[in-house]
Amino acid sequence: FREQPIFSTRAHVFQIDPNTKKNWVPTSKHAVTVSYFYDSTRNVYRIISLDGSKAIINSTITPNMTFTKTSQKFGQWADSRANTVYGLGFSSEHHLSKFAEKFQEFKEAARLAKEKSQEKMELTSTPSQESAGGDIQSPLTPESINGTDDERVMPEVTQNSEPRAEPTQNALPFTHRYRFHSHIVIKDIVRAARDQVRKAKALTELNLARDVKGNKKRFYRYVGDKRKTRENVTELECVSSQANAVHTHKTELNQTIQELESTLKKKEEEIERLKQEINSARELQAQRDTLTQKLQEVEIRNKDLEGQLSDLEQRLEKSQNEQEAFRNNLKTLLEILDGKIFELTELRDNLAKLIECS
Repeated sequence: FREQPIFSTRAHVFQIDPNTKKNWVPTSKHAVTVSYFYDSTRNVYRIISLDGSKAIINSTITPNMTFTKTSQKFGQWADSRANTVYGLGFSSEHHLSKFAEKFQEFKEAARLAKEKSQEKMELTSTPSQESAGGDIQSPLTPESINGTDDERVMPEVTQNSEPRAEPTQNALPFTHRYRFHSHIVIKDIVRAARDQVRKAKALTELNLARDVKGNKKRFYRYVGDKRKTRENVTELECVSSQANAVHTHKTELNQTIQELESTLKKKEEEIERLKQEINSARELQAQRDTLTQKLQEVEIRNKDLEGQLSDLEQRLEKSQNEQEAFRNNLKTLLEILDGKIFELTELRDNLAKLIECS
């Protein structure tokens, strides 16, 4: 059992009259056992007293309670939860003092337990501090090391479609900083390459404008290369849009995985709780089996006692019958004796008359 008695004494139990709030009403006809119980699971102290199978005291000790000695052998305390006042009458002042000392001791223990529980609640409710660099902690994945699909396809397509390094839930702190720095370097390189390409393009167009009449093949080759470049740009734009769609799909998959992990965690907690309930049920079943066995033993004993009682009743009835027969015989004997005495009396009277006549 999770609750164990830690101190017991005997006293007469009283409760305040709920109507008058002045007079004491006895709840026990005689002195009963009053015990302090400690619940280690909830860290709670209680005062419990039973009169047979009826609980006449069930009071949880709180830091606000006070036990008051009103006389040398009587003490009382108020229980706001039960909305009543309990009174105890002891056989001696020593028992009263001992009970009051234990009350104060367990009241202080209840106060300390309440403070500790409040501290634990405050610690668990305090939000965790983020790291100084604002890094995002997450498990290592291939995407965080090699980059996502859209990042590997084309770092930059056009001048207005530059990729940005955004922190994802699958990125490590050092990987995030490395990727961010890599993107800056890549953008600088691409910007320089664009400038060079722009200058080369301008120079090529200038040369073509000069030589367009004398070198038409070169001009047409340039026009064809430019058309192919535009087609390649269109294809790259399509690939970029597909990469964005893949990235969106991967983000949705990550969210789904997180939801599944959260659901799995809840299920595991529920399984753990069910295991605890199963263990409690097994303990209760073991206690039930023990009580059932004891009850069977008591029933067998009761049957033996009933057999002995029946035998005694038969013997008593037989003895009563014998006594009744003895009384009847004695009564008959007394009647015969009375008759004989009466006859002797008549005989004596007759003899006396004969003597007087002679």
